[in-house]
Amino acid sequence: MRRLTWITATLVSLFLTGTALASGTKEDADLLVVREAVWRSWFAGDITTLKKLVPENTLAINSGGEKWQNQGEIFEEAAQFHTSGGKLIRLEFPRTEIQRFGNVAVLYSKYQYEIESNGKRSTNSGRATEVFVLTNGQWTNPGWHTDREE
Repeated sequence: MRRLTWITATLVSLFLTGTALASGTKEDADLLVVREAVWRSWFAGDITTLKKLVPENTLAINSGGEKWQNQGEIFEEAAQFHTSGGKLIRLEFPRTEIQRFGNVAVLYSKYQYEIESNGKRSTNSGRATEVFVLTNGQWTNPGWHTDREE
């Protein structure tokens, strides 16, 4: 009887742990989709999508920039990149770690992207720390800090 109780308890524990992991995996997958959408929308100059994902109180610290950016400046820079003919060729996140704190997630990532601007291609890589907040079932990205690898 003791053995049956132990087996039952173990199976219930594994089931509950598996459910929690599956749930976390789906939430993490949704979060990564939104992160990718933010980056791709910026390069595409897609302000409509950015307005849904980058809230008014956003604060961004970008590599090489002396001034921190707010939402309006982020949108303006995205639109300028796109209207000047800039194109995203490739975007990759070879490593990402996620820390969750309730409805807040912090992503620590390595990124790589290739763009084409004025007929010339360039590749950039670096690290990003990004904050995401889950509100009413939607992840938003109110802050980040990036740096470039040389």
